[in-house]
Amino acid sequence: MIDWPNVTVAAQLAPPPGPEELKRSKCVLGLIPVVYYSALLCVGVPVNVLTAVVLSRLACRTQKTLYYYLLAVTGSDILTQLFIIFVGFLLETAVFHREVPALLLQAVSAAEFAANHASIWSTVPLTVDRYVALCHPLLHRRISYPERARRVIAAVLALSLASGVPFFWWSDVWRSSRAPSALDAALIWTHVVLIYFLPCGIFLVLNSLIVRTLRASPPPRPPEPAGGGGCQEDAGPQRRRRQRQRRLGKTTAMLLAITSAFSVLWAPRTAVVIYHLYGASVHLDWRVHLAYDLSNMLAMLNTAVNFFLYCFVSRPFRETVRAVLPLPWAPGARCQRGGALRRQPAPAHASVSSLCSGKYYKRSQRDGAGQMSLRGASHAV
Repeated sequence: MIDWPNVTVAAQLAPPPGPEELKRSKCVLGLIPVVYYSALLCVGVPVNVLTAVVLSRLACRTQKTLYYYLLAVTGSDILTQLFIIFVGFLLETAVFHREVPALLLQAVSAAEFAANHASIWSTVPLTVDRYVALCHPLLHRRISYPERARRVIAAVLALSLASGVPFFWWSDVWRSSRAPSALDAALIWTHVVLIYFLPCGIFLVLNSLIVRTLRASPPPRPPEPAGGGGCQEDAGPQRRRRQRQRRLGKTTAMLLAITSAFSVLWAPRTAVVIYHLYGASVHLDWRVHLAYDLSNMLAMLNTAVNFFLYCFVSRPFRETVRAVLPLPWAPGARCQRGGALRRQPAPAHASVSSLCSGKYYKRSQRDGAGQMSLRGASHAV
């Protein structure tokens, strides 16, 4: 990040720079990280708040555990944006400079790691839930309900908060001029295992089992023509089976999109942190400094992309977004409004079946009258 001077200390009282300060790497990006994180915060927080509102409506309406887990992921992303982007990158760098006491910086560092772990590990119960739903549907019906999902989410958040405590002693890689110690190495390896290697291993195994199960499942049979009573009786279960497979395919696509985005966006930062431990230091090599800044910017992008993934994959999510934000330029809003104006109100006592079949009543009468006239003409001949 940018090396802002301490403006509260007079220039004549400042000690002369030592050899380590003279060799210190400079941030070649200048103000680009500050502008980037400000824009990401201004866009990401409102988008995540909108996502939380939409998911809460879907969770209350459907009572599905999927939306509760997605709501936990969204809440953790908001905490990550507030603690890491706002407090860590913006306040400490552009506002507080170096005036903050070391104890407060270490406490903020522990909170940042706790929020980061919560944001990543909230996706693990979602993956496990989708695996059980696809591979063990009977077990999923028995153990998957909102109360259990809320208990699992609370346990994950508590463990994430506890896992951030050891990182109270995390050294600042931008300002620390000494070589990484044994404690630094232990914390770095714990960090990369918790945020990348262990979750990615779980995602890889469970997603592979999910994809294999989907490929091994027989495709639904096409609907047979309604000729006998048996075909009509089997049409209902076949239709429900096709709808279930289509719904599971969409949720699986959403899960694969979330985990793939995380794996791609967090891979560069993991590699740079390990290289900082065994190769050149961020403090001394400007190229490692640049790579670390860019990898952090790429990793924080993961906290603002889920909304667009949900909109791309899930139709109920898009419809709920339109209900929450009734914008005139929203997709489909003009067509729906025009159809509502052209549609005449139905009587209050009319049933659904009568409304559905009413539009065919006049047509059937007209067709029946035409057939009767043709039959009368043939008898006359």
